Amino acid sequence: MPIKTTIDDRLLARAQRIGGFKTRQATLEQALREFVDRRRRLEMLAAFGTFDFEPGFNHKVLRGRPT
Repeated sequence: MPIKTTIDDRLLARAQRIGGFKTRQATLEQALREFVDRRRRLEMLAAFGTFDFEPGFNHKVLRGRPT
């Protein structure tokens, strides 16, 4: 999907060089993937400690498997 936007040419060139990408598009796609991955990890970290842990819980019982 074509998108028209203004991006700092020096920043993009630096990212392309550091990442070893052949095209600007590949550089931008990887940057977006890494951004999304990082945000998802931060969301998971924020959720850490918000779930109750039950020490005696046995997930195999719910599946009907013998313990």
